Formats: sequence, structure tokens, C-alpha cells
Amino acid sequence: MPDLSDLLRRAALFRDCTPEQLSAFLGAGTLRAVEEDSFFFQQGDPAGRLYVLAQGRAALTQVTPDGQQITLRILIPGQMFGALGLAETQAVYPAAAQALEDSQAMAWKVAEFRALAEGIPSMAFNVMGLMAAYIQEMQDRYRELATERVEQRLARALLRLAAQSSRRTDEGLLIEIALTRQDLAQMAGTTLYTVSRMLSEWERQGLIRSGRERIVVANPHGLVRIAEDLLH
Repeated sequence: MPDLSDLLRRAALFRDCTPEQLSAFLGAGTLRAVEEDSFFFQQGDPAGRLYVLAQGRAALTQVTPDGQQITLRILIPGQMFGALGLAETQAVYPAAAQALEDSQAMAWKVAEFRALAEGIPSMAFNVMGLMAAYIQEMQDRYRELATERVEQRLARALLRLAAQSSRRTDEGLLIEIALTRQDLAQMAGTTLYTVSRMLSEWERQGLIRSGRERIVVANPHGLVRIAEDLLH
């Protein structure tokens, strides 16, 4: 069982909250367990709850108008998701949240969360900051899919994951999120075959090292050059 008090203290949404305020949020929320491959919510569902992942891994996925499924973000414990209802009462979730392994998340009804947050001035700024970052990320992903080559998109995906959760080892930056090549294919908007071919080539070049659900970024500057299209 995760330490929920510590979880909220580490979550950006609850930055600057007092212990008493955190306790009130804990009392208003519920811990929801979702099995691997099941969903916290589906794309298009009413955005009536918001979540902070407590344990496991989850992915925010979206089906584009042309029927392509893309992975917008891999979630790790402490990250908020599904908070659009805080900004718009009639909102629907623009993406689905699927558990990549057996997972748990703290969940709050939007109306109850909003009532608690009204008396905390810093909470409004935290919510606005998180929503602005989420919108910017969505815009960046659409721009990448529309204008960039597959090599650039895959390099950007690996760099984002390394920035989000990695630790330095003798080999390089070990991404501390278990990833399948299918996960990466959905993040880059391409096929499993293409990802496998590119990773093998990048490993030959010394840019990465990979294993079963394990990737080390051995040469971050090399991936940046690919992401920024500086090789052409």
C-alpha cells in the first residue's frame, strides 16, 4: 500500500498545501484499483473525476480522427491526470487512461475537490500551471505527428521519458519506466516494426542500449541532434 500522505506531498498539484489541507484532500478522495489493461476512464467520458496515480504505471492514449491510437504520456506515481473537469464543468476526457500494470490512483469527484480547493489560493495557480503544461504537450504532439519524420518523433519520445524519470548509470541515462516497443510505437505514432528497426540501428551507433522493457540513453546529445533534425 503506498504512503498516500507522502504521495500527495510529492504531487505538483498539492505544492504548498499544509498538512491539515492534505489531510482534508485525503479524506475526500478514494483509492481506486485498476487491473492491467483496464481503464480509469475512456476517451469521451464525462470528466467527473480527477486522479493522482499512487502505484503502478498508466498511459494516456488518444484515438485521432483518422483512427490512429497514440500514447500521449506514460504516467508514474505522483502524477495527476484527468483534471480537465476542474477547468470546465461540462468537459469530457480528451484521452483514455489505461493501466499498463495493476495500478492504484487516488480519485476525487470534481465538485468535491473544487470545494476544498476554493480556500487555497496556491491551488488555483497549481491547477492553471498543470493545465497549461498539458495543453502545450498536446499541441506539441499534434505538431510532431503532422510535421516531423518518424526518427524525430521517436527520439523526442525517448528524451521526454528520460527527462521525466531516469537515473544516471555507467552506461548512461536509464529510463526508470518499463517500456515495451509497442509503447514506444504508440508514443511516436508509428509501427512496432519501425521502432524495432530504429532502436537496433541506434544501438549499433551507440546512442542507446536496450533490453527487455529497458532502455538506456547512452548519448543524449546524439538523440537531440536527431530530434532537432540536425543531421540533414
